[in-house]
Amino acid sequence: MKKRADKIVKIQVNANGTIVALFLGDSMFKPPDHKSERGGSIVKLEHTYTFDIPRDIVWKLIQDEEVLRKSIPGCKSFSRMEEGIYRAEMGISVGPVKGLFTGQVQQVDQQQPASYRLLVHGKGLPGEIDAVADMQLDEVEQGTLLTCKTDVQVTGVLASVGQRVMGGVAKMIVGQFFKAADKEMKLLAASHSE
Repeated sequence: MKKRADKIVKIQVNANGTIVALFLGDSMFKPPDHKSERGGSIVKLEHTYTFDIPRDIVWKLIQDEEVLRKSIPGCKSFSRMEEGIYRAEMGISVGPVKGLFTGQVQQVDQQQPASYRLLVHGKGLPGEIDAVADMQLDEVEQGTLLTCKTDVQVTGVLASVGQRVMGGVAKMIVGQFFKAADKEMKLLAASHSE
């Protein structure tokens, strides 16, 4: 158990070391590694992106509220609720997946400048999204390699479009995010070096 920002973070694992549940204060998050009682589809996603920026700068900027607001595809609003917890609203319109989602993003288990975990919960007319994303930042010759491993559980209309379609949509959104974040980071890095 780890105390963080007046909240207790607890991770429950099974005998295989698989995360079964995450607790942050009074909130419980179950990673989407199986179908829940409410049904839904599970999408597993791994994405890598290389930034030609040093790791310490990527670490700082990938968590910057303004960079995130400008980089999240379809972002309507993004605001900090408290340390490491954000409220977001985004519109998605990719193939059969269309709608406005509101939700919460939490950053936990930060190991500066190497890794952190995101817990995401979003709701909209098309359904609900629960995700756990492990973000790993490694120094490489070209700059920083960011690896994002995500388990996403979707319900409602989102689940009905199938894993293959949802996986494609998720990959597209994550790819757009990292490209936009890279652009924003370069703009900020250039303005600070002048």
